[in-house]
Amino acid sequence: MLDTATQAHLAGYFERITQPIELIASLDGSAGAQEIRELLTEIEAIAPARISARFDGDFPRRPSFQLTRVGHNRGVHFAAVPMGHEFTSLLLALLWAGGHPPKVEPQLLEQIKSLEGDFSFETWMSLTCHNCPDVVQALHLMAVFNPRVRHVAVDGGLFQEEVQRRNILAVPKTELNGQDFSSGRIELAEILAKVDTAAARRAALALSDKAPFDVLVVGGGPAGAAAAVYAARKGIRTGIVAERFGGQTMDTLGIDNFVSVQHTEGPKFAAALEAHVKEYSVDVITLQRVKQLTPADELGGLTEVQLESGATLQARSVVLATGARWRPLGVPGEVEYKNKGVAYCPHCDGPLFKGQDVAVIGGGNSGVEAAIDLAGVVRSVTLLEFAEHLKADQVLVDKLRSLPNVTVHTQAQTLEVLGDGQKMNGLRVRDRVSQQERVLDVSGVFVQIGLVPNTEFLKGTVELNRYGEIIVDAKGHTNVPGIVAAGDATTTPYKQIIIAAGEGAKAALSAFDHLIRHAPVAQAA
Repeated sequence: MLDTATQAHLAGYFERITQPIELIASLDGSAGAQEIRELLTEIEAIAPARISARFDGDFPRRPSFQLTRVGHNRGVHFAAVPMGHEFTSLLLALLWAGGHPPKVEPQLLEQIKSLEGDFSFETWMSLTCHNCPDVVQALHLMAVFNPRVRHVAVDGGLFQEEVQRRNILAVPKTELNGQDFSSGRIELAEILAKVDTAAARRAALALSDKAPFDVLVVGGGPAGAAAAVYAARKGIRTGIVAERFGGQTMDTLGIDNFVSVQHTEGPKFAAALEAHVKEYSVDVITLQRVKQLTPADELGGLTEVQLESGATLQARSVVLATGARWRPLGVPGEVEYKNKGVAYCPHCDGPLFKGQDVAVIGGGNSGVEAAIDLAGVVRSVTLLEFAEHLKADQVLVDKLRSLPNVTVHTQAQTLEVLGDGQKMNGLRVRDRVSQQERVLDVSGVFVQIGLVPNTEFLKGTVELNRYGEIIVDAKGHTNVPGIVAAGDATTTPYKQIIIAAGEGAKAALSAFDHLIRHAPVAQAA
């Protein structure tokens, strides 16, 4: 199962294990069970003095296996054959359980160890989901370092009957002690903030005590990261506040058009953005969402940024780089069946619809790429495009039309998402030429119709166009002095990573220009 090169790499990693590990499997007669037996046997053979495997476990899910330190039970469990994106999750769990220290901030590790209470997590994921490993690895880390934390990672493709019974139609999805905890990607610090609310309140109070910034960047995507780097290089007090780094790149599987980087994946690109920012003297504030912006002219020289956590930050200038998110359909049933058939990430959620009929809405590059990707997993794909022609690149259109299980309908208007109250089971659509309506019997729909800017909190503060985009000039200036903007949240055309990064750099230079032309309040007095 593991090729020779992989086994050689693992042998090097396993040298770091200082405490013996035991792998305990609970198997059945399935193909998945055979793969788990083969995988664990090969891992044991690589480092028999450090890792042992046995197959007499008695766990509720079969096939599955537990990973534990000999003599010290650890709540790390895989109801999966952890290959694909989850192979790294397995490797890290082995190293952590074997005594190798994790690469995590010391205060987070101490927070994990000091958690009080019993926490039993279950995460449903897919092996092709590029967001799932972040969740799996964070919760496994907690289980290794706190004996009162348990975590099971469940592959939805392996346990399809369970997924269907629970109506899990989007991953990653996590439950805590049998109750909904989170849907979608969530980082370790976010998890801890949710389960340790006292720490979150203390963090909010500490933020409000920070001195004013010269430049405060709002947003952690390519535009925000570039702005922070360029501002910090000017030697001025720079901060960046964001929910997390990466923005939309976290939902992008492959990036092939960022000049000088021939290929990378979204999560890797996001991690590189964060690492680059942290190379400079930037005060990085994550896990925070901005609630309101009060411009400087109302506060005697300082713009005030109010966070949903209750904290308040101040700055002489602000760079708005809040990015955008998937545009919703805006039809009846979409909200009710979100994550219950209505999905936005084909890479993450596609495997949950294996052997079923699905639809994709949107005929641009994203929609056509999604349909091509899904066609290899599901029984059939129906692509719906509102316009007369598909807008994707011709090479993608040619590939799409060559697939036998894909049907394309142009001039198609989606009217309603239908369902039984638990999950969606169809789409009501209208032919825009004949005006005839019909119902498509599909189990899921992947919405790929563009983006909507994250600017709701700015209404009444800076000028927005009718699409909600921040109106900027050639230098990134908004209509409010000292507030500049960049990236997909603005009127700048062509929403591309490389353009957002360039616009972020430009916005930081514009903010610096504002600072050198306007003396601080204390000096002016």
